[in-house]
Amino acid sequence: MNEKLIVRYRNTQSVELPLQYHSHQDYEIYFFHSGECRYLIHNQIYDLKPGDIILMDGLTLHKPNVSPNTEYVRSVIQFSPHWIKGVLEEMGSMYLLKTFKTLHYCLIRTNENEESKELQKLYGRLAELSNYSDTIVDIQVETEIKVLLLQVLIIVNKLVQKNSIEVPDKKEEKAVHAENIADFIQQHFMNKLTLQSIAENLHLSRSYVANVFKTMTGYTVMEFVMECRLTHAKYLLEMEPLKPLKDVAYESGFESATHFSRFFREKVGVTAKEFRQLRLKNWN
Repeated sequence: MNEKLIVRYRNTQSVELPLQYHSHQDYEIYFFHSGECRYLIHNQIYDLKPGDIILMDGLTLHKPNVSPNTEYVRSVIQFSPHWIKGVLEEMGSMYLLKTFKTLHYCLIRTNENEESKELQKLYGRLAELSNYSDTIVDIQVETEIKVLLLQVLIIVNKLVQKNSIEVPDKKEEKAVHAENIADFIQQHFMNKLTLQSIAENLHLSRSYVANVFKTMTGYTVMEFVMECRLTHAKYLLEMEPLKPLKDVAYESGFESATHFSRFFREKVGVTAKEFRQLRLKNWN
């Protein structure tokens, strides 16, 4: 069950723990409750407000940049679209996944309306059931979990239909520059990049690029570059199962197959070969 659905309800995150920039294969419905959080998704930066919901297809890199002065409270649902696909097809409700597929990510500003309050209740119940299912394999429990997830998807879809998707206001100059840096990196991460080369291409000073990106995202420029490369490598490992590992490494921008192998294992916890085998097994 854990591989197909992960639920965290009203979690708090100590600022002493690393909040990694990451991606994953599942869809995610992120619910922000309280604190001060600037969220980086792909090449967009959002200053979150209580009640904000972020939908992500998982493959889009994302990372919260949290204020150390406030408690960071959020709820998260990660689910495999393949796990719920059969139920949706049977009901003729595949449209409930359309937003994830077409937009890849979006911010919904609920302003803590009635729908958001109902979502909180569903998150709480899902968290209870998913913990229960960790120890007992019960078809009745799994059925209720899928029903509750369907309710979550229906409410989220209604919010999208209400045009609650947030179109950011004019952003401050620092945010615009940080987004431009992220966008440039995402277009060129497969090439050799340095802080100096990025700065020159964007007609900014090296020190400004380093400082503004760290301030706005909580991450260094080169950390972002490496995470983009890692995400692309994961994609190639899964989507092109016959591609040699050395080709995956070079096409993702790594300087050598050895560097790729070492970095991948350090960040993912398994070798690239093991990762590929696990992902292909999950598709079967």
